[in-house]
Parts: sequence; structure tokens; C-alpha cells
Amino acid sequence: MMGILSGLIGMPLAPLRGTVWVAEQIRDEADKQFHDPAAIRRQLEQIADARRAGTIDEDEADSAERELVARLIRSDRNEGA
Repeated sequence: MMGILSGLIGMPLAPLRGTVWVAEQIRDEADKQFHDPAAIRRQLEQIADARRAGTIDEDEADSAERELVARLIRSDRNEGA
């Protein structure tokens, strides 16, 4: 009896739970991609290409590369932990 009552009371929250679950999945995937060493290396290559093509200035490229290298170092440390 208690299970049925709990189910009925919790039923209005089901859409919210589903939305929270989807948001968590999206966050987890974004976090994984943000810290993925292969993705970071691709971004570093894109910056190098843009620098060679002249579509990004040196300061911008240096700043972006520093940020990406810092993320790469953090991701390597987290994998070793």
C-alpha cells in the first residue's frame, strides 16, 4: 500500500526527474569533451592552422594555447589519480 501511495505522490515529479537526468547526461558529456586530450590536441592544431593562415593574432593564439595546455595538463593529472 505504501509503494502505491509513494508512487502516486511522486508521479508529478517524474517529468522533473527526467529533465534533471537529461541535464546531468549533457553536463557529463560536455565535461568529458572539455577534458578529452584528443579534443584538446585538435583545438591546438586548429589554433596553429589559424595562426599560419593569419586569421588569429599572436596574442590571441598564445592565450588560447595556454588555456588549452593547462586543460590538457589537468586532464592528464586527473587520469593518473
